[in-house]
This record gives sequence, C-alpha cells and structure tokens, in this order.
Amino acid sequence: MAFLWGQAILLDLFFILISYIFRHMMPVKGRKIRLLLICLACLLYMGAIFIMKPRDLKRNLALDSLAKEAGVASSLVVWSPRTKSEKCFVRGSLPDPECTPGAVFATTSLEDLCSQGYTKTVRNVPEKLKRKVYEEYGFSYPQPFGTYEADHFIPLELGGSNDIANLFPEAAMPAPGFREKDIVEHYLHQEVCLRHIDLSEAQVLIDLDWVKVYEIIDPDTKAALERKYKSWTTTQSASKN
Repeated sequence: MAFLWGQAILLDLFFILISYIFRHMMPVKGRKIRLLLICLACLLYMGAIFIMKPRDLKRNLALDSLAKEAGVASSLVVWSPRTKSEKCFVRGSLPDPECTPGAVFATTSLEDLCSQGYTKTVRNVPEKLKRKVYEEYGFSYPQPFGTYEADHFIPLELGGSNDIANLFPEAAMPAPGFREKDIVEHYLHQEVCLRHIDLSEAQVLIDLDWVKVYEIIDPDTKAALERKYKSWTTTQSASKN
C-alpha cells in the first residue's frame, strides 16, 4: 500500500513539474498536445501499477485489516505464566494455551531484532529442554528427522524468548505446519522492520492464529521467502548427502 501511494505522489510531483515547464519555459505552439500526451502517459503508468500489483495491494490491505485487529488485542495482551506442564495438546496449528501461552524478551529493541544474525545470538534451547517439551505434549524425543521441530511459538525474530512457556513440538504435516509458520515468521519480521506494522501487532498475529496471516501472503512472496530462508530440514538433509 505504501508503495502505491508513493508512486502516486511522485507522479503528482512529476505532473506539476511538467506543467510548470510547459507553461513558463516552452513555446505556446504544440504545448497543449504535448501536455495532453504526458498526462495520458501518466495515467497509463498509474494504471499499469495497479494492474501489475493487484496481489500486493490485496495482501497489504488484508494485512492492514489483521494488524488493526491485532493492535486492539495487543493492548490487552499480558504474556501469562503457563498453568499446566503435562497432558498438553496441540490445537490445530496452535499449541496448548495453558502449556505454551507464549513468552517474549522484555528488553529486546527493534534495532536488535532487525539486525542481521540476531536470532543466532539469542537462540538457546538445550536438548534437555526440548525433551521435556516433547514429553509434556506426549511425544518421545527425538522424532524422525523433519517430522517435528521444537518451535518458538512467538518466534525469536519477533522477540520471542527461549522460555518453556514459548516452546512446543510443531509438526510438519498436515500442512500448514512448521514450514509454513516459518514463512509467516519471516514475512512478519520483514513487515515489522519495514515499519509497516508494530512488533506487538506481529506477536499477537502469531498468538491469535498465524494461519490467517499465511493465507493472505501472495504466492510470489511465499516463493521468494522460501528461496531466501531455506528450511533447516532442507539444509541439514543436503549436508548429510
């Protein structure tokens, strides 16, 4: 949305500049025809933008709508301590809210989150903790390669912490699973760092239902994110071959 408004403003400025040149710096003869042609070119250019970027417009409007809902919710959210440590159950695409309510680092700044390599500096989930998380959800640890991951519910790249209240075993299948959630995390991180949405809104979008965000990301953006951020299941599998 910001891209389209920026283009419109630039075209307005361009039109004003051309009008000034034709009015004050060019001869009268042929001025109206040339001005008409330039105006027509501007209109065609604006039309091309809207024709070529319909999915981006739809995506951004949809994200704006979700972010507004999340913005209202974020003012009410308190990351509560977990109230259960056994017989935990995954609820569709979401963890058990009593076992994994989510947890964030209270002091992480936006500058830190948006700096390259941030997650490597804070990631700290030892095998012992992973085993405990899996056992609380009724799974043995480890599971077959690529079938589950010990997921940060609120992702590290959006300020999530390594606390057990923020961890759960997330399956790859049925989709959408952890691979699709990774795409959502990267996408929201990108939107936060571009200042398109607030960090608190992004965190609440994950907490409420990250699948809704996945559904409004256009296919081209999903493909680009998959190319840019390779899944650990892909990279580790390649390293073994």
